[in-house]
Amino acid sequence: MILIYGQMADPPLSSTVEALQEAGVEYILLEQAVLDQTTLHVDAGPGGVSGTLVAAGQKIPLESLHSVYARPLEPPRNRWSTTDTRHARALHEQLFEWLDVSSALVVNRPRAMQANGSKPLQIQLIAEAGFQVPETLVTSSSEEVRDFWQRHGRVVYKSASGVRSIVQELDEHSAARLDKLSALPAQFQEFVPGVDVRVHVVGDLAFAAEIVGTGIDYRYSERQGGHTTLAATELPLELVQRCVSLSRSMGLPLSGIDLRRRSDGTYVCFEVNPMPAYSYFEAHTGLPISRALCELLVKGVTEPTEVFDVPGYRESHPTCRDDRCSPAVSAAG
Repeated sequence: MILIYGQMADPPLSSTVEALQEAGVEYILLEQAVLDQTTLHVDAGPGGVSGTLVAAGQKIPLESLHSVYARPLEPPRNRWSTTDTRHARALHEQLFEWLDVSSALVVNRPRAMQANGSKPLQIQLIAEAGFQVPETLVTSSSEEVRDFWQRHGRVVYKSASGVRSIVQELDEHSAARLDKLSALPAQFQEFVPGVDVRVHVVGDLAFAAEIVGTGIDYRYSERQGGHTTLAATELPLELVQRCVSLSRSMGLPLSGIDLRRRSDGTYVCFEVNPMPAYSYFEAHTGLPISRALCELLVKGVTEPTEVFDVPGYRESHPTCRDDRCSPAVSAAG
C-alpha cells in the first residue's frame, strides 16, 4: 500500500495522485486538513517499528505501507479549535518521526532534507560529489563582501538557510544595506553566466529541463515583468549518473538539482531541492516525472530500474535508445 501525505491543492501532490489513479494503483491519501480527525499509534522495539494509522474511517497497519510520498506544507490556519490544532500538530510531528524510521520507501525522509536547512553545508556536499560549484562566501562582514565583490566583478546573494529567497545581484543600491549583515549573515556567490538547467532525479532516472528567463532568478521572471521558457533537454550520461549519485548520497529518492551550463559546455551546480515542485516543469515540458514517481512508489525500492519501466514512457518517447533516452536517462548499469 502507498501512503500520500500532504494537500491535494498542492500541484505536485495532486499530479502524483493523478498518475497513481491512471495506473490503477491503490493508495491512501492523508490530507493535512483532516489531521484533527486522524490518530496514529506507533510501537518501536527490538522487533522493529509497527503501529496503526486511523484516517478517513480506515484502520491501516503501518507495516502494510511499503512506500510513502510525503509533501507536507504549512498546516491550514484558522481551521481548527485550539485543542484540534494541538492534536494536528502533534500528529504531524509523530508522523514525521515514523517516516524517519519506517522500513517503507519514503519520498523523502525528513532527516534527508535537513541539509537543505544550511546552504553552506549543502554546497560542500555538492562539491564533494564532484560537481563544480560557484565560489561562495557566507559572512556578516560588509568588508568581506566588498572584497569578494571586487574580486569577482558580479556577485549574487540569497539566504543561507533553507527558507526560500529570491536570488538577486549585488549592486550599489543593495550594497548600501550591507551594514545589516551584522544582525543576519547572508550567502554571496560569484555570478556564473550561462543557461539554467533543472534536473529532477526520480530513483535512478533524471529528467532535465532547460530554462531561459529574464532576470537573475528565473522563478520570479514573470512577477518582475519578464518571461520564462522551458524545454526538455538531454544531458551527457556522465552528468546524469553524477546527479543520480548525488541525490542518492543525500538519501533523496526525489530531488530537484539546479545546474547552469556555461558557454564552454561545463556545468555548475548551485543546490539540491529535497521537495521540488516538479509539476511546474512537467506542465511546461511534458516530462513524465509524475509517471516515474508513480512507478518508484509502486516498486517501493530505490534500486536501479530500467527507464522503460515507467508506464507509457516508451510510447511517448519513441526516440529512446539502449544507453540514452531523450529527455530522460536511466543511470542503471
